[in-house]
Amino acid sequence: MIPFSSFSKIALDWFEDNQRQMPWRGENDPYKIWVSEIILQQTRVNQGWNYYLKFIEQFPDVESLATTSLQNILHIWQGLGYYTRARNMHAAAQQIMQEYHGVFPHNYLEIKKLKGIGNYTAAAIASIAFHLPYPAVDGNVLRVISRIFGIYDDIAQQKTVKNITQLCEKLIDQKNPGGFNQALMELGAILCTPKNPICETCPFASQCIALLKDHVNLLPFKSSKSKIKERYFHYFLFLYEYKIIIEQRTNNDIWKNLFQFPMIETAEPCGKISKKILLETGLGNCKPTFLKEVKHKLTHQHLTIRFYSITDYTPKLKSNWLSISVENIENYPFPVVLQHLLL
Repeated sequence: MIPFSSFSKIALDWFEDNQRQMPWRGENDPYKIWVSEIILQQTRVNQGWNYYLKFIEQFPDVESLATTSLQNILHIWQGLGYYTRARNMHAAAQQIMQEYHGVFPHNYLEIKKLKGIGNYTAAAIASIAFHLPYPAVDGNVLRVISRIFGIYDDIAQQKTVKNITQLCEKLIDQKNPGGFNQALMELGAILCTPKNPICETCPFASQCIALLKDHVNLLPFKSSKSKIKERYFHYFLFLYEYKIIIEQRTNNDIWKNLFQFPMIETAEPCGKISKKILLETGLGNCKPTFLKEVKHKLTHQHLTIRFYSITDYTPKLKSNWLSISVENIENYPFPVVLQHLLL
């Protein structure tokens, strides 16, 4: 096994020579580090890059984020997915203004109290912005450590994550904890990838237990994923007098606070919407014209989405419906799958 004393030096030396250049790299402003870390959750670097730049341009500090409307934030976030992140950031920014007088907290435990910030994000901010020795353990780090040290326990279990975090507490460089955390994350992103890792150029190749035992493809071990839920959405485009009807999603579900067209969800696939369903759901005695069907995959849900146009019927507006001019629809944040229909 590799000596703990030399582990951080090897990682930091490799990181110094091989780190990718990114707009947030070398940043010490905790606000900007926070924004980058939240955007990169469940998001590839090349996708998050421009979102980060747009977000910082629009909301350069905590105060500007806290005082804007949630709709403005969601508009910038369109297409990035996992919109809970944006809602939590808005709430956390207001929390910082109210509880910390607009100053980003400098303490790991205080950072962790902010809405939407867990162990990993708090450790990343604390180590990079404030040089506090907390290991930031994400999927990349779990994979790197599992392979190098030959850990065969299930990383889907919190006990395993806790054990690896405790190991990283012993490995972390006390003088440069932020660099250490970024080095491990970068190793996982560039070399120690889930599939086809580039072991021949890894600085730990000669000491990696997974490589020495030819178990790279077996580690990390993760138990089977949760079952995928199938859902069936039917959207209706009421077009009349250059206007269209939209509504805001308010339930605690996917795309909360985003806008959409009036929608019916059915429990099973439905090729044709019956008059009974239309009347029961308050859409009236209309004659929908089928436009297209698309499939949209989320992490734990697969959506079958059908679109219909209605041009021969002007419905009575429900309390949560808005009638807007078609040209103004771009001012409302929509899920990306609905944006494609608007283009």
